Amino acid sequence: MSNSWLLRFVPRHSPRMRLFCFTHAGASAGVFRPWCQDLPESIELVAIQLPGRANRLNEAPLRRMADLVAGVVQSLGGQLGLPYAFFGHSMGAVLASEVARRLRDMGERAPVHLFVSGRRPPHWPNPDPLLHVLDDAGFVSEVQRRYGGIPPEVAVHEDLMALLLPALRADIEALETHLPPLGREPLACPVTVYGGADDPLTPLDHLHAWREDAGGSFRVRVWPGDHFYLQAQRSPLLADLADSLLPTLVGTAREAVG
Repeated sequence: MSNSWLLRFVPRHSPRMRLFCFTHAGASAGVFRPWCQDLPESIELVAIQLPGRANRLNEAPLRRMADLVAGVVQSLGGQLGLPYAFFGHSMGAVLASEVARRLRDMGERAPVHLFVSGRRPPHWPNPDPLLHVLDDAGFVSEVQRRYGGIPPEVAVHEDLMALLLPALRADIEALETHLPPLGREPLACPVTVYGGADDPLTPLDHLHAWREDAGGSFRVRVWPGDHFYLQAQRSPLLADLADSLLPTLVGTAREAVG
């Protein structure tokens, strides 16, 4: 059965684990396609495709985090038979962590590891003025100032921006209106937090604040670069990620032999 929420760019024939990847605001799941070449054959990458972009461009984007969480959780039905991990960058870090919590609360199989990147934890207050209330010109200008994620050749092209803006606006609104309760039970799985050394939006204290969400082991690693450090650091980042998952991979290999 087709599942528009989940994209497999390079399906693995006999994977021992799945890595579900969540994008930054406004992005298509296609940003994770190059990752497949850096992951071992034993890990199958599955990218989460949100409504309102790429192959789902004709669908209305969702403007509330709760609706995004519900959609992802529903899409994962039948996909959690193998051990799995979550990776999320920026907005994707928040969405991945909230999906992990929802699955836990439903009694479903939990991720063996949560990797979050380039974002403060969901319970930390937003220190910046709201973006989603701005008009289009002000919104684009401020997004570029804070994140710099829109390529200049796209930003000056009105037709391309008209396609990009609805999803980007919806994602930012979902982030800025998401107010989880304080004092929630931490996740039991290990949590690894990645960030860029020169990312002004996510200083080191924001990265370490994820410790409050981690009931298991916790680690922070900072890489050279800004908010989108992971583009230049893809290969070493994925090597670090795969090393973190090695105990689970070895365990599943032993089970298969036994």
